[in-house]
Amino acid sequence: MGNPGTSKVLDVVPLRSFVAVADCGGHHRAARALHLSQSTISQHIRRLEAVVGQSLTERDGRTTRLTEVGELLLTEARRMLAAHDEMLRRVALQADPDLVVGATEHGADHLIPQLAAALAADPDAGRVRFRIDRGTPLRSAIDRGDVDLALLIGAADRERTVEAGMLPLGWFAAPGWRPPTPGAGLPLVAFDDPCAIRNRALETLAEHGTRAEMACEATNLGGVLAAARAGLGVAMLADVGPAPDGLVPQPSLPTPRPVPLVVRWRSGLSADLATAAADAVRERVRTAPALRSVS
Repeated sequence: MGNPGTSKVLDVVPLRSFVAVADCGGHHRAARALHLSQSTISQHIRRLEAVVGQSLTERDGRTTRLTEVGELLLTEARRMLAAHDEMLRRVALQADPDLVVGATEHGADHLIPQLAAALAADPDAGRVRFRIDRGTPLRSAIDRGDVDLALLIGAADRERTVEAGMLPLGWFAAPGWRPPTPGAGLPLVAFDDPCAIRNRALETLAEHGTRAEMACEATNLGGVLAAARAGLGVAMLADVGPAPDGLVPQPSLPTPRPVPLVVRWRSGLSADLATAAADAVRERVRTAPALRSVS
């Protein structure tokens, strides 16, 4: 008679959905990051719960948090997915030989050229393809092995992550835009949550006693720029080159602290490539003040 436990299988696809729920803080954001429906994500979680026989997640206000069993599974799921993806690479089942490099939209105009030049000079990089996306989807793509390395906003607090300097930030609005009268809320244009620069904008205003009113939220940089050009409010943006077309700096607003940049890479990729990319970006943001003064 066989072992009754041998019929239980933890499939890779539901495990990816489970890790995305943990990283993104909920089913809706995980679905957006993985380009799946929310119902599909929920089905994947239920399949895993049927295998382990216990609940993996529970509601905590508007977010989802892991149960004790869920935390245990998350650690093992990350190991299993990393081993699975590395196995595919070793037996050459991944057909695309290009180096896929991700970057967030913030400062992409001025940072990607240095990133591309550094990788082009490295003989191990091969042909490079870029993917521009939000930070959360890029992190999930790195964990899946769909992206080889990515330039992200955040601290170097995880494995396979190296610091890449500090990204300067500034306030920008349409020409002729003026801050509201003292005591009135400052109309803000920003990415929707989660977004590190949105958080820095709110922190900066709060630290100086300025109340913010969210005038417009957008899912991408194009939407933020369009709303700011339309005069809906002021936007905090990367300040590493000339002001975006149709916008002008707003130096009268509180000066924000820069945010950290990191380069993160997938399991199995040479750390030398990521280090070269981080060095190029670090040099670019280090010289940003001088470049802005002559723009």
